Amino acid sequence: MKIELIRKNDAFHFDAYNEAGNVLSMDANAEIGGEEKGFRPMQTLLAGLGGCSAIDVLQILKKQRQEVTHCSIGIEAERETGKDIALFTSIHVHFRLSGVLQAEKVEKALRLSFEKYCSVAAILEKTAQIEYSYEIQQA
Repeated sequence: MKIELIRKNDAFHFDAYNEAGNVLSMDANAEIGGEEKGFRPMQTLLAGLGGCSAIDVLQILKKQRQEVTHCSIGIEAERETGKDIALFTSIHVHFRLSGVLQAEKVEKALRLSFEKYCSVAAILEKTAQIEYSYEIQQA
């Protein structure tokens, strides 16, 4: 796996490219001179957690013959305060799903993702308590 970062301005705006040429813009917050032109690095970790778990959950639900017509995920997190290195201490991931879905199968998919398959969750749970929830919305 390779990632290349290229600085875009004279401040902290970078574009990160993967091997396929996909791009993710990153920047610092305005308090330290960033221009908010992209995700902050810690936000990319949360986005990675959401993406990793979503892929797991959707794959598991497909294997369980569940029809998902919509999936969105909200993530909220808290970080340590008063420290130079401020790690995440708590993360809540909330899935909003639509489709022909059985609650017990959604619960199983989430449990398997967060407890067995999601590599990003396995990294983040070293410092943060990760909780997850879901709702099944009408299509």
